[in-house]
Amino acid sequence: QVQVGESGGGLVQPGESLRLSCAASGRSLDTYAVAWFRQAPGKERAFVGALNGRGAYYEDSIKGRFTVSRDNGGWTVALQMNSLKPEDTALYSCAIKSVYTSASYYYAPDDYDYWGPGTQVTVSS
Repeated sequence: QVQVGESGGGLVQPGESLRLSCAASGRSLDTYAVAWFRQAPGKERAFVGALNGRGAYYEDSIKGRFTVSRDNGGWTVALQMNSLKPEDTALYSCAIKSVYTSASYYYAPDDYDYWGPGTQVTVSS
């Protein structure tokens, strides 16, 4: 069983930035496909961005504001969020997929094997 955890959430004002981090207990994330999802109150879980063997890909509405990248020599995956808006308020969760095809894109929650509990991001003035 792989334990996944997120950190870095908090309360920020509109226009500010936050950097979230995802880690798996005792192992590097370098060989996993990793994704970030978010769930706002009363809404379904939604894809934000992910990494496969070819790099990062994103949900269209957040392109240019958010960046997903491998960090700490591959041991963690970061979600850098800039120019935050109130509608970005949500519980942000990291998910990892152990077996994947480098050139494939995985957008659905069911594509992923292990999940963290999430970290709350609140954007409010």
